Amino acid sequence: MRVWPAPKGLHIEPARPTDAVPLADLHKASFFRGWSADEFATFMQDKNVSCLVASNPRHQLAGLALTRHTGDEAELLSIAVARRWRSKGVGKALMEAVLADLAFTPAKRLVLEVDRDNKSALALYESLAFSRVGTRPGYYAGADGQRATALVLRLELG
Repeated sequence: MRVWPAPKGLHIEPARPTDAVPLADLHKASFFRGWSADEFATFMQDKNVSCLVASNPRHQLAGLALTRHTGDEAELLSIAVARRWRSKGVGKALMEAVLADLAFTPAKRLVLEVDRDNKSALALYESLAFSRVGTRPGYYAGADGQRATALVLRLELG
């Protein structure tokens, strides 16, 4: 099994099939429209999807990163870090593990959408050399009923 280091005594490893419920709980705590345990279970059964988790030695989840790859392109479907672990380098460690994991696939680029108002996520992606390639107006639904614009970012993989 592949394992990557993470800050504060955490490590990153592939999610386990039994992680669907805690993954859904973490996702729901991070996004207005969180995904269900059934959705995570379906993702984890797909051979083209990789779900990495940051956890402590007792496998309590601190973060997740979900990617799908088809052909020479990969998409970051979601990344989330539990509130108490934010601003501690967990998101960056997850992204570095995603990039290392994608080295074992034919992917030549990684794409993602991010809310244009999510300054911390944008800073992370820019630190990893992602470039802005487009926008998706009204892409995200918010709790206030407003729709937010997503920026489409891409990273060429070497």
